[in-house]
Amino acid sequence: MPVSFQDRKTKILSDLSTPDEQYQDLSPKGSVDERIRELISEINASLEYVTTSSCAGRMAVYLEGARGAKGGGKWLFTSHDPVDFADLTAAGSLYQQLGLSQGEVTSPSDAAETRFVHFKFEPMILHILTSNLPAAQHAASAALQAGFRESGINGILDHAKDHQPPTPMVAVRSSGLAFDCIIGSAGSAPESADIAITPMVSEDYLRTVIAVANQRFQVNAERTGRFRQALLKPRAGRPGS
Repeated sequence: MPVSFQDRKTKILSDLSTPDEQYQDLSPKGSVDERIRELISEINASLEYVTTSSCAGRMAVYLEGARGAKGGGKWLFTSHDPVDFADLTAAGSLYQQLGLSQGEVTSPSDAAETRFVHFKFEPMILHILTSNLPAAQHAASAALQAGFRESGINGILDHAKDHQPPTPMVAVRSSGLAFDCIIGSAGSAPESADIAITPMVSEDYLRTVIAVANQRFQVNAERTGRFRQALLKPRAGRPGS
């Protein structure tokens, strides 16, 4: 087992053991998603694998950053679980719960100067650092068989200068379930916490796209389950098999 892999895995597992109230990563949520936590633990229990980043899948509403600026966008709503309409609208209108202003549905006259609001669904994505090429090939094959069609080995960390074997990185992902549609606009207004965001679609339309996202959560969960079974099944030559 490469020392470089062991060191990296030890550091990652140490970070993941941090209490939730103290742990912080780069995702909007800031921690490991509850729906994928068990899978992450099972993968990391393997001698050959350690996860470096993950998302269980999510629906989200996102406001673009100002034109010409780097970054600066804003997440208005994020859910890593299917949405119950009754729960979502219990505290206000659907517009309000998704970060849009309650008002007349309008479209901007100048798209080039407009900051748009996107409704997105994104399926599960995992990045898994592996200790050897056969382990990476197995992980990539398991992902492809499960329906994550854009998966594969997307990088091999070369440790030759340290006289260590390479450690491949596997990306588990699929663009087939993803979708992105524009649901609102903020004109060309600068970054502001109290910016007014105008809806471009009806609440009925929003219910439809949320319903579609809920359906895709189910498909995503089925594919994730198939991936788990294929990845973790015993195989010849695997450490601990």
